Amino acid sequence: MNEDLLQKAEEFLNLCYLELEKDSVTLLARVEEVKSSIRNTGTYEHTYEELSHGAKMAWRNSNKCIGRLFWESLIVTDYRHLHEADEIIHALFEHIKFATNNGHIRPTISIFKQETKEHSVRIWNHQLVRYAGYDSQHGLIGDPHSIPFTKVCEELGWEGKHTNYDLLPLVVQVNNEKPNLREIPPSLVLEVNLSHPEYEWFEELGLKWYGVPMIADMLLEIGGIHYTAAPFNGWYMGTEIGARNLADEDRYNVLPIVADYMKLDMSRNNSLWKDRALLEVNRAVLYSYKKAGVSIVDHHTAAAQFKLFEEREKEKRRKLTGNWTWLIPPVSPALTHIFHQQYDNSTQLPNYFYQVAPYEKK
Repeated sequence: MNEDLLQKAEEFLNLCYLELEKDSVTLLARVEEVKSSIRNTGTYEHTYEELSHGAKMAWRNSNKCIGRLFWESLIVTDYRHLHEADEIIHALFEHIKFATNNGHIRPTISIFKQETKEHSVRIWNHQLVRYAGYDSQHGLIGDPHSIPFTKVCEELGWEGKHTNYDLLPLVVQVNNEKPNLREIPPSLVLEVNLSHPEYEWFEELGLKWYGVPMIADMLLEIGGIHYTAAPFNGWYMGTEIGARNLADEDRYNVLPIVADYMKLDMSRNNSLWKDRALLEVNRAVLYSYKKAGVSIVDHHTAAAQFKLFEEREKEKRRKLTGNWTWLIPPVSPALTHIFHQQYDNSTQLPNYFYQVAPYEKK
């Protein structure tokens, strides 16, 4: 018998059933059922109730996430019955539509069949919606972070328009079959054109971003079972777009352009031109999303929500873990309580884990 799997299964079931307020008789019967399955087949399958609560627990245990206050609101869709790539891609389209919800974003996870010796599902995309990146002879176009995956898509026959905001196709692989590539219907993708509450010229920059961050390439582990395809989303914290995606030098690198429009002195660092431009980009992001009716949170509100999460976990006498370097926002971190705290960065299960992209395997 797989003793490691059995141990992880028992630990999960004990905690899960305690939190769901199940009686001891029900728990013991389920543990025996799981033990028998592992003995006879080498694995076991979760009930929907276990799957749903396990996915929520994994969000609660995600050390890098500042938005964990809302872990219990996660909507869990069970797609474990799907086997074909076409069916899975259609389900991903449904995830995008449902989660986007015309801007009133719903925290959602879609869980596909667990990994076994006979079956595996992988989504090759980092996020379900992401912009392509090209290293052209005329310089970088689009999102530099996406250049490796864009090349993979092109090798699979996809042709982008070579704009700064080409939507990448979905790529899904079942078992060792040829990966299935499908373009996302543009009507499913909500994008926000960026403008500024004061600077009318900001619209001339032609900046935009998509509404929902849907992580697609992480592994969900619940009770020793690995779900290698389990895309999930919350909503954006403004700084993720304004201080990272658009501002990082190895991403869209818009700060010099914005500073030029603002007529800032870029000849010296102590003019703080980067800080001033960064602030205005982040103001534009928050303003534009609110104007478009798309869910978003600023970093001060997110930090206050995380403080409430900390207090609730303490009331429940649960161990609080966190990755300080990720929890502090990239803009004005010292203005949040998180900056002045220390967090235990140990890993608790269930949880989400990085996995090597299939196209990077040798």
